[in-house]
Amino acid sequence: MTSCRRRRRSLTPAALDDDDLLLEILLRLPPQPSSLPRASLVCKRWRSLASDPGFLRCFRIHHRRSPPLLGCFVEGVHGVSFLPTMEAPNRVPPRRLSFQPANEDHFRLLNCRHGLVLIYNRTRRRLLVWDPITGDQHHVAIPVVFHNFLLKTTEVSGAVLRAGKDVQHFKVVCVATCYDDVQAALAYVYYSETSSWGELISTPIPRLTIFDTRISWDQPAVLVGDALYWLLTGGSEGILEFDFEKNSLAVIQYPVDVYRDQLTVIRTYSGALGFLHVSNFTARLWERKPDYDGVPSWELGRTIELDKLLSLHPMKLYPIIRGFAEDNNVVFLGTAMGDIFSVQLQSLQFNNLPQTDVRSYVHPFESVYTGDIGGERDRAKLF
Repeated sequence: MTSCRRRRRSLTPAALDDDDLLLEILLRLPPQPSSLPRASLVCKRWRSLASDPGFLRCFRIHHRRSPPLLGCFVEGVHGVSFLPTMEAPNRVPPRRLSFQPANEDHFRLLNCRHGLVLIYNRTRRRLLVWDPITGDQHHVAIPVVFHNFLLKTTEVSGAVLRAGKDVQHFKVVCVATCYDDVQAALAYVYYSETSSWGELISTPIPRLTIFDTRISWDQPAVLVGDALYWLLTGGSEGILEFDFEKNSLAVIQYPVDVYRDQLTVIRTYSGALGFLHVSNFTARLWERKPDYDGVPSWELGRTIELDKLLSLHPMKLYPIIRGFAEDNNVVFLGTAMGDIFSVQLQSLQFNNLPQTDVRSYVHPFESVYTGDIGGERDRAKLF
């Protein structure tokens, strides 16, 4: 026993003299905001290795499949603020990731994914893909067809995601519903690698009522496998699916006994398509599973009694769905009084966020943040 301990002690300093081995060790530190800054305090050599741009890129790629939930972006009158959800020492200062527009243009947050934020400039009809960690910005004009259909469509929506393992390139899916003679959903895919849009993709939408169908403006897309999913409201309530592999659009209906009171699309813990249905103080988790014939159908899973779980306002206001973090399987719930909670759907661990005046949809931001070690920017001006 003693000899083994002596051997480990005698080998460790020599092993850490190897930069390649040390980088492998640093690469496997937890993806928490405090991990690399703490390691960089050991000595100048460690700081030099940990702050190298190439290493930081590898660190983000290595942890991309399990990023921490840093907080949420909240859209307001004077810009977009960042609401941290982690405790010290991993709490990201709000000013580091908050931003405001540089002019009087009207904009709307559409989506956050893979450390990127997608924003629609409604005045200039263009999209902004922003990396809050590095400060990189990419401006993309929406497809010309959406201009032509402007008076016959609902507002443009979209989603952003990284292109495979390459953190430098991304894709944007721009979607809208059109209600001319026939209701239809339209989609285009933008590829940053070629700086171009692909071909128009469309699918008819069945009209079940006299109302026009639109993509829910307050619920961003959810990525499940190789497909994106948006909530549809109005004339044909259901879920709009964009399949990257098939390059196609489709509409999926809810179970017949589900009334769309409070509902959001989710990626279940098993990695399948699902949705969370909240009615009064009860939340029900549904999952889409194949039956014996391989045909997918909806199956009711867990039921959660929210009034027994959350510290709700004494007036017993019903909880409202405010957002969903797909990588961490966390749903955000709020009340009309401005209270907001986060609930991890597997463990049912919940937190009451300190800010109590959030009354709109929040956009969870899941990413790897390494503090000031990589020279990351304090603030960004948009547009």
